[in-house]
Amino acid sequence: MLRVVLWIFFIIYLVILTYFLFFSEQFGRVMGGEYRYNLQLFREIKRFIIYRREVGLKSFFINIVGNIVAFIPFGFILPAISPKNRKFLNVALLSFEFTLSIELLQLVLQVGTFDVDDIFLNLMGGIIGYLLFAIGHHILRRFRRKSV
Repeated sequence: MLRVVLWIFFIIYLVILTYFLFFSEQFGRVMGGEYRYNLQLFREIKRFIIYRREVGLKSFFINIVGNIVAFIPFGFILPAISPKNRKFLNVALLSFEFTLSIELLQLVLQVGTFDVDDIFLNLMGGIIGYLLFAIGHHILRRFRRKSV
């Protein structure tokens, strides 16, 4: 039963993520723009840190913190719904592949910007989500052993 509920949450999460990454005009997602990309790791992260006052706190949080937080559910729910994906390396690789696919789609569809910094930040979010799952799973297993 719990796995079914988690699958539903995972699908809802993916739909919401798709909306924000491809269709939200609030985040500048307009089809048919131009090819925009950043292939230099940490370039945009440094820019948002250095110029955080000029770009504003909201933009800083959306671009830095938002990219991390957006992928925490991926790293958390994936091992919960798929026992074969309970290994760190599996979740890290799937997080990387998923975010790379998103960035490539954004480039091809000319929606947003292909940014290696986004890939890095999304991967960090997936890893944080996995670590939260692993800690919660460990605590739950210890709790179940003590209650038996």
